Amino acid sequence: MNSAARMGAWGLAAALGLSALSPHADAQQTRAKPAAKPPPASAPASPSTQADPAVTPAPAAAAQTAAAAPASAVESSAAFDPSTPQELATGYALGVGDVVKVVVFQQPDLTVETRVSEVGTISVPLLGAVPVGGVTAKRAEDRIAALLRGRGFVRDPQVVVTVLQFKSRQVSVLGLVNRPGRYAMEEGVYRLSDLIALAGGALPDAADTVTLVRTVGGKSQRYEIDLPALFRAGDFSNNPEIIAGDSIYVARAPVFYIYGEVNRPGMFRLEKDMTVMQALSVGGGVTQRGTDKSVQVRRRDASAQYSVTKASLSDRVHQDDVIFVKESLF
Repeated sequence: MNSAARMGAWGLAAALGLSALSPHADAQQTRAKPAAKPPPASAPASPSTQADPAVTPAPAAAAQTAAAAPASAVESSAAFDPSTPQELATGYALGVGDVVKVVVFQQPDLTVETRVSEVGTISVPLLGAVPVGGVTAKRAEDRIAALLRGRGFVRDPQVVVTVLQFKSRQVSVLGLVNRPGRYAMEEGVYRLSDLIALAGGALPDAADTVTLVRTVGGKSQRYEIDLPALFRAGDFSNNPEIIAGDSIYVARAPVFYIYGEVNRPGMFRLEKDMTVMQALSVGGGVTQRGTDKSVQVRRRDASAQYSVTKASLSDRVHQDDVIFVKESLF
């Protein structure tokens, strides 16, 4: 191609923008075109920011932290409120030695039978030691449920706590009762008459006055309660409430002795305000050879010395008196 024709073809290609028609033009454009800058170097991604489907993204972690805050507040406030006096009056306050069973609905792995420790806690799976000393079983259920929910173990736990063995509230009942021994006080308030009833009631030879021994401030205190007087008067204000560790003793009733010219000599129960005439009737009365005008009483005083005095029919008989009915001289 002559030079005139070549110049015309290049002019037409330049007008049409077809630089590809000239290999030299391609080379020039290639040389003239600046190379693309590489992206700016960045710091190496830390393991916590690398894309990993197994790692929770930062927004989700923040949401979890925000959700955990109310749970902690629940654990430290409402879940651990003590039982109210009304709850303790009708329920049973858990104490050291009690054996309880914890059941979580549809969570058989969380079922456990455990004993209240010396520091007032029970061991619950996933939770460890849970303080329950001094609160009712219902309050213990609320605490365990709040902990399971707040720590994310169970979404809506339904917890039941059952007391299997009552060991922390025990009372001793001794003396003249049908079934002496140690008795566990379960739910509610127990009074003196309730414990006597649990022991099967008093025997016929038991005294009317019951002795209650209680330790207060490391010192033993003794109380005398006349049970029949409570029922006769209908006033149960003197029927004391029994607490753990109390001891109740029912003594033998006071007696007196009668012999001589009576039909049934022997030892008999001394009733309250009994007179000599009543004592003679208990002994079957005076025989034909005896006389009620010659009655002697042998009595022991505070210094353990005995004295013998002539008694009239209206005189009061004291505990351990010995009554002697003499024979009539005519």
